[in-house]
Amino acid sequence: MSTNVRFINATPEQVFDVLADGWLFPVWVVGASRMREVDDDWPRVGSKLHHSFGVWPAVIDDETTVLEWDPPRRMVIQPAGWPIGEARVSVDVKPRGDGSLVRIRERAVKGPGAFVPSLVLDVPLYVRNVETLRRLAWIAEHRPHNDSTESRTSTPGQNPGS
Repeated sequence: MSTNVRFINATPEQVFDVLADGWLFPVWVVGASRMREVDDDWPRVGSKLHHSFGVWPAVIDDETTVLEWDPPRRMVIQPAGWPIGEARVSVDVKPRGDGSLVRIRERAVKGPGAFVPSLVLDVPLYVRNVETLRRLAWIAEHRPHNDSTESRTSTPGQNPGS
């Protein structure tokens, strides 16, 4: 299992505000190239993001399902992009001072990737997730935050203030 950790100068709630906005997924996830649809109840357990990965014209439609949603501490998702297979990705967030310590763990669970030895697969996953966490940090640290509106983490599927 590939594991990456990064300090983000944003609160766990601010990190989860980014995770709760499904339309931002291809901005922070390396390899995701476009969003096609976000389920209305995202990020509730069982809801899905419909996106694509790859570079045009070699783009594969993919979907990611929420397995766990426990803001502002933990999210577990399962991206599925066949014929490559499926992965399980967990994002754990802990408060540290004025910021957050964010850990992302990823492993292949179905399809061809599940048969690749983790010593081989973990290296490219680790490199990719260094950039994934860098992008997540940039968004969480620089996205405007309005503390007077209700956080998306508490009302998935609704816009703040609606």
